[in-house]
Formats: sequence, C-alpha cells, structure tokens
Amino acid sequence: MKQGTFENVGIVGAGTMGTGIAQVASTFRHTVYIYDPYPDQFIKSRNSIEKILSHQISKGRITPDERDGILNRIHFVSHIKDFSTCEIVFEAILEDVKAKKDQLSRIEGIVSKNCILATNTSSLSISSLSSALKKPGRFLGIHFFNPAAVMKLVEIIPSVSTAPETVSRAKKILDSWQKIPVLAKDTPGFIVNRVARPFYGEALRIYEEGIADAATIDWAMKEMGGFKMGPFELMDMIGNDVNYTVTETVFRDFYFDPRFKPSFVQKRMVEAGWLGKKTGRGFYDYRKGAVMPEPNRDRNLGEKIFNRILTMLINEAADAVLMHIATKEEVDLAMKYGVNYPKGLLEWANEIGLEIILAHLEQLQNEYGEYRYRPNPLLKRKVASGEKFF
Repeated sequence: MKQGTFENVGIVGAGTMGTGIAQVASTFRHTVYIYDPYPDQFIKSRNSIEKILSHQISKGRITPDERDGILNRIHFVSHIKDFSTCEIVFEAILEDVKAKKDQLSRIEGIVSKNCILATNTSSLSISSLSSALKKPGRFLGIHFFNPAAVMKLVEIIPSVSTAPETVSRAKKILDSWQKIPVLAKDTPGFIVNRVARPFYGEALRIYEEGIADAATIDWAMKEMGGFKMGPFELMDMIGNDVNYTVTETVFRDFYFDPRFKPSFVQKRMVEAGWLGKKTGRGFYDYRKGAVMPEPNRDRNLGEKIFNRILTMLINEAADAVLMHIATKEEVDLAMKYGVNYPKGLLEWANEIGLEIILAHLEQLQNEYGEYRYRPNPLLKRKVASGEKFF
C-alpha cells in the first residue's frame, strides 16, 4: 500500500448513505468492502444498487458490462477485519455519538496507520467523535448528500485535531470521484444544514402566524424563487422526524440561539406520526384518493412570502462567512449543489441589492422585536461601505 493512493475503500453501514457511497467508489473502480451487523441489510443494499444501475442502463448512461463491474467490485463482509487493506474507511451508521465512537474505535484497531477514517454525519461534532481515537489526526467528517451517487456536493469537516495532510488526501479522492468538495468548520450543521434552517424555520413561522397555508408557501417559493420544491414538500419528503431532529440539534448546539428555534407545529406532526410521504400523512395527505390543496396564487402575497424567507436565508449565509464557517464561494457552492438552490445565496443578494436585503431585515426586526431577525454585522458593514459579496 502506498500512502496517498486509494485502491480499497471500507464502509460501515449498508443503509441509504453507505450504499450510495459504495456505488460511487465502485463506479470509480475502487474495491469496496461494506460491513453491517444486520445481514438482511446487505440484500436491501445490493437490490438498491442493482435497481439504480438498471435505470442507468435504460437511459444509456452505462453498459451492462459496466454495471457488472460496479457490482463485482462491491463486497459485503461479515467483519471489519476485512478493512485491513483499506486506504479510507467511511463510517455511515445512525446519528448517535456513542455508537459512532464505539465503531470508530474498533475500526482504528484494524486498519493500517495510513488509513483515513471518516464519518458521514450531518450534524454531530467531529471533534467529539475524534476523542474516541488514539490517532485523531487521520480522522475527519466527510458529509455526502442523499442520494450520494447523484449529489455532487460533499462537505469536508476537519476536527481541531485533524492533520492538514488528511484534509488534502480526502479532497484528492473526492475530486477523483468528480464531486464538489467544500471545506467547513466543525460547527453545528456545518454549511448546508446551518444555512438552510430558515428555508424551513421561516416557512413554518409564516404558517404558524396564519399568513399562508403550506400549499401557498410552497407555491410562492417555486413560482417567485425558482426553487424545485417548496419547504413543506421538502420536509414531507425528508421526513418531519428527520427535519425536526436536525433543527432541534442545531438549536441546542448553538446554545438555544433563537434563529434556529424549532417549530411546535412540526413537533406535533412528529408526535402524531405524520412524518410525511413515508407515513402517508404530513403537511400534505398522500393517502390514496386524497386531493392536494390548491394554493392562493395572489402574487403580492407570494412575493411577501418569498422575500421574507430568502432574506433570512441570505442573512444566515452572511453569518456563515462572518464566522469563518466557510468562504463566500464555498457557501454559495454548498447551497447550489447541496440543496439545489437556483442560485448561490450571496450571489442572489448581490443581484437584489444588499441595501434592500438589509431593509427587509430591519423591517422584520422592528415589527417583531426578536433577535431572530437581527441583521448580520457583515451585511451591515458591506452596505455601509458600498461593497458587494462578489
């Protein structure tokens, strides 16, 4: 094994994310070893990959021989000892700190000294997880987005103890997989899950205030903003339980900052078991025979909704730059390729005019008197100096 090469890839967890990462790695001709303590999960994982590859064949994107090669390079193994020849191992199990620490500690005892250890977490502290390792310098967060085989963006999150060489090696492999890696500071939600909170949170606030129903808010964001999905459609697709948990985690980990306050409406949805598409009920009714509600297509109302949510998103993007979570370029890349926003938020702010965004925020803060709506200092500085983000 040569340091800096990536021939064999190990993955712990044959769920949705682990399966997606395995498909990506094998597509780029790596030998992949997947371990999962539940053998039944292997069948689901292989069936999932086969289904996706069959679809790609039908679209003319790959040949049957290429499909066979991808499948043949993926090995489902019964023990992590098979990771001994791997140059990089991804842990992709449930979002539980203790479970991840236990698994990472066991993996460290198996792999070579040059092997990179990575966790695919969307919100947990990388530094906290690194404390389980004897050599935390070779450990970092590598956050793929679902579906991993399709989504281009990957967040790289070093801990305070990650060696610079580990970051550069991780970026090298992601570049070779034709991904778009962005570097994020180890803070709650990293880039995407932090900056995107107002897309859901402010939509829920508008809904709670009775300004508009879910269908109207979704229509406004798609019609006025060009978003592919509205916030309520997206929450139902993600799962209200998943979305609420991420919001709650970010809120708690930011020491209960009001900007990230969860919604009681969504909490009640979760308590009732209305989790979205997967349960048949969420903000919309997906049961057989159910009729989707029609939005109020009043354009003045739609503009008001869109401007309020977009303003809050831009404010959060500015905060991520101010706090050195990521560069302005990486923040915009992350939102375009991680959650498919029509434009980078800071690019969008430039087009609208920073002074207009600031005026919207000041109006909201004056009306509500809440810290939630305070304009970001970086935005205020740029308006005062006449600068733009780009």
